[in-house]
Amino acid sequence: MKLEHQESPLDRQSASEQTPPPGKRHRGIYILPNLFTTAALFAGFYAIVQAMNGRFEYAAVAIFVAMVLDGLDGRVARLTNTQSEFGAEYDSLSDMVSFGAAPALVMYEWALKDLGKLGWIAAFIYCAGAALRLARFNTTIASVDKRFFQGLPSPAAAALVAGMVWVVLDNGISGEEVSWLACLLTLFAGLSMVTNVLYWSGKDINLRKSVPFIVVIAVVLVFALVSSYPPGVLFTLFLAYALSGYLVLAWRWLRRRKHAPVAASEHEEQDQRPEYRTADESEDIPASQEVPPAQEATPSQEVTPARGNTLPQDR
Repeated sequence: MKLEHQESPLDRQSASEQTPPPGKRHRGIYILPNLFTTAALFAGFYAIVQAMNGRFEYAAVAIFVAMVLDGLDGRVARLTNTQSEFGAEYDSLSDMVSFGAAPALVMYEWALKDLGKLGWIAAFIYCAGAALRLARFNTTIASVDKRFFQGLPSPAAAALVAGMVWVVLDNGISGEEVSWLACLLTLFAGLSMVTNVLYWSGKDINLRKSVPFIVVIAVVLVFALVSSYPPGVLFTLFLAYALSGYLVLAWRWLRRRKHAPVAASEHEEQDQRPEYRTADESEDIPASQEVPPAQEATPSQEVTPARGNTLPQDR
């Protein structure tokens, strides 16, 4: 005779704790792309610390290092198929520190501090612009064209600010001497991040695709040009990129304005052109719609007005 084992409430509770509910899994974290994101976050934090210690050149270089690492984590995740929602959110928070808070604090400590309220307001506008830019990017990433960025990307804005700090210090100029120029550049970078100006994203470049040999030579020349004078070349490149969106926008506006009078004149000519009906078209008119010709009234067909409707005769 076999004895049946009855399940106790404690056994049921332990079994429910060990078995996850359907539809829920314990998801892990991919190490490789998040290592690059963590390194970029560390570089942004290092820039803040160096700015507080007065080493602004180190802080500017750290922001550029964070920009390079931020560009690698996304491509590594796509190449290794290790994309995740956690990685996207972590990358966004890292960008806020490295390209939002760090450049604003570095610029404030270097040149904007002497401007008083205007200085910290300009730094805050930049920081808020970076936060709004990242929030808009996260919410519209599935509905925009991948080939273009809407607004200046936050890494490019940070590189523009850090590049100015680096190139001015490399020429032996202090931040107090260019405080107003630094304020204008900070406002320009912060406001450009929240505009609708389109910038080329470079995401249509396929690294797995073979390229002509001339492309490899061009890459080598770019590296040689940057290594010749890193502060000036990097600042010039990112300044040109920041202005490229506005230049393309102005060129499109001028082209639309140039073609608008031509289209309007053609439309007016079409409206003023008389419509002629051919003989074939007149034959297609139904007989019921044809206008009968005017006929002369015969004496028998003359209608006499009613007595009640007769007009009074002149007396």
